[in-house]
Amino acid sequence: MHAWLHTLNQYYPVRYTAWLLCAVGLLLSAFAWVGFGTSGMLVLLFALLLALGVHDVLQTRHSVLRNYPVIGHLRFLLEFIRPEMRQYFIESDNEAAPFSRQQRSLVYQRSKGEPDKRPFGTQMDVGATGYEWINHSLVPTTLATHDFRVTIGVGRAQPYSASVFNISAMSFGALSANAILALNAGAKRGHFAHDTGEGSISVHHQQHGGDLIWEVGSGYFGCRDAQGRFDPERFRANATLPQVKMIELKLSQGAKPGHGGVLPGPKVTLEIAAARGVAPWVDCISPAKHSAFDTPIEMMQFIDRLRDLSGGKPTGFKLCIGHPWEWFGLAKAMLETGITPDFIVIDGAEGGTGAAPLEFTDHVGAPLQEGLLLVHNTLVGLNLRDKIKLGCAGKVISAFDIARMMALGADWCNSARGFMFALGCIQAQNCHTGLCPTGVSTQDPQRQRALVVPTKAERVFQYHQSTLKALKELVQAAGLDHPAGITASHIVRRCSDHQVKLLANLLSFVQPGELLHGEMPHNVFKLYWPMASAHSFQASP
Repeated sequence: MHAWLHTLNQYYPVRYTAWLLCAVGLLLSAFAWVGFGTSGMLVLLFALLLALGVHDVLQTRHSVLRNYPVIGHLRFLLEFIRPEMRQYFIESDNEAAPFSRQQRSLVYQRSKGEPDKRPFGTQMDVGATGYEWINHSLVPTTLATHDFRVTIGVGRAQPYSASVFNISAMSFGALSANAILALNAGAKRGHFAHDTGEGSISVHHQQHGGDLIWEVGSGYFGCRDAQGRFDPERFRANATLPQVKMIELKLSQGAKPGHGGVLPGPKVTLEIAAARGVAPWVDCISPAKHSAFDTPIEMMQFIDRLRDLSGGKPTGFKLCIGHPWEWFGLAKAMLETGITPDFIVIDGAEGGTGAAPLEFTDHVGAPLQEGLLLVHNTLVGLNLRDKIKLGCAGKVISAFDIARMMALGADWCNSARGFMFALGCIQAQNCHTGLCPTGVSTQDPQRQRALVVPTKAERVFQYHQSTLKALKELVQAAGLDHPAGITASHIVRRCSDHQVKLLANLLSFVQPGELLHGEMPHNVFKLYWPMASAHSFQASP
């Protein structure tokens, strides 16, 4: 945006220009009608357009229209004629950038309670390499409910029965207040969890009382002292809130692992500062690493301390897999200390973020499949898998996405951008600019006003419910009683024109206790397990 246009926009919302032109047109046409006896049709036309703009600003159904009165209807017009005009559009329905139109449409339809069925067969190329499907049974089951759950923290003072599909970490500050309110209200109604993101617990997270997973990052927001170090008493105050169900220590984020963050001072509003425990209007720093521990053993001890301070709530950590020896060091620390997290969330490199350097977005961190499989295999090989639940996040949108991740070892899945679509996100990819057209990822009071909380909360709820109902149908078709029964033997992948393989035969899996017996089943273990240490994140020679 040119500097002069940006300056003008601070005093007059440029996006209202079409509406303003309608008013100008009405005045000019009325003058011509009265003064020169011209046709009154233009007066009627501009009057109707002006009234349409008033209606757009006041209505609560469409965020785009509230922010872009009159001209916003062009989007819906283009959407309406798109099937007939597809040859003029570059993007195909299945081209992901980063999410395909088919994926986005699925969320929109489910969140609005509209039919999500497809006519005339699949649009996917079933002969293309990489195409996957789930094998069905000739004796499908009949399940009583779609409310699939997993208990996390069995044996702890306050275990949590979590849905298998939850809202992934998104901070207040990255998302608007209205977005947080709508997400939490939807989570409350659907009895699923809402991850706070590392921006801590704001008043907007607490207003509706939905279950929270409190994410504690390297900035220790919500539990830090004046120097930015961990403060146990402030942590205890938030962790013991009844609404907080689990504590998640964030080591890295899939979209920008190994990279800290800065929220510029002008964006650190009084509300954001209060939630994070920082000074307002001053740059808010998220360091690239934690200061509360330096070794894998110290990290396990820190997790145990967080669990005690929270009153025995399930406590775990989130990471995107990088150097394998660092993850193996954490696994060895679990064995040496006897301290195990209650859960681990694996973030895939395909995860999203409000802003990240292109190199980090495209080329840093392990994708979800590889990261999840490595963690799952390691825990199985150490006979720790039954003690530790696994969550995952990374472009999980549909019921098949959930089923596939469970086949690779996940106990539950989180989604961030899926629930953003449910809020009305149109993938404008302006999250880092503050100019979000639908009010999801902005702190502009006028822009976020477009996101009407009761309407969008209902859509969050509907998307969650519809996705789990679809998952129920998949589980039934596979002849199973719970999605936890889905294994890599249920998913088939096309490897070439003439060859398909079960994921169980295509991917490498470890047998229970193999690592404890000194067997190194795959190259990654043979190479990196001996290099890992519970006493250092550095690789041993």
